[in-house]
Formats: sequence, structure tokens, C-alpha cells
Amino acid sequence: MEIKRIGTQPSAKGPADWFTGTVRIDPFFNPPEPSQVTTALVTFEPGARTAWHAHPLGQMLIVTAGCGWVQREGSPIEEIHPGDTIWFAPGEKHWHGATATTAMSHIAIQEKQNGSPVDWLEHVSDIQYCN
Repeated sequence: MEIKRIGTQPSAKGPADWFTGTVRIDPFFNPPEPSQVTTALVTFEPGARTAWHAHPLGQMLIVTAGCGWVQREGSPIEEIHPGDTIWFAPGEKHWHGATATTAMSHIAIQEKQNGSPVDWLEHVSDIQYCN
């Protein structure tokens, strides 16, 4: 058994290659191999969002605060709220983030395949974000 105490892992700024706007990533405990799971609490300030991306083994989001938007390629934007859970199937191209006026936080859970839990793609344009 191993316990990671709150505040023992530093927060990180979401990289500009992966996000638009101000995003903070607070890692949770990511167990050692052979486990392949990764977890984090991700907080998006108003207007912030991920780039388009896909997860080789899928992704689960659990909204913890605020109001946000999610969109999978070819579908309309959907609003999400605290307590909502979202599942993106393996390889499903999507993005998620805050609304234009409200911050949003979620727990992200995904598994690594060949050492990586995500394939990052192009940024979500302002036109795509506001539609």
C-alpha cells in the first residue's frame, strides 16, 4: 500500500501545445508498472479547452466543479456539470473544456498504450469552440 498525501505533488500548467487558455493539471497517484492508468484533476479557466485529441484505450471524465463543454468529432457540443461522467471510446476524436464564461474542473482517467495515454491533434479553433 502507498498513500500520496494531498499537496505532495506539484501542480503543472497545461502546455500550450495541448491546450488553449489557462489550464492547471494536478496529478493524482499514478501507480507503477504493470499498471497503465493515469489520473489527474484538470481545471480550465473560462474559455480554456483541450486541443482535439484521442485516447488509444479511451478516457473517463468525472466533472467535479463548474460548467463545461465536450464535443466528439461530427457531433454537437454538449454541456457538462458536476457529477456528470463522460466516456470517450478508444480512438474517438474529441475535446473538452470550460464554457466561455464559466470555469470547469474534471478528473481524467485513461490508460497508456505503448507508453502514451493520448494522441494530441490540432487546436480547437475559436469558431469550432463557439458553435
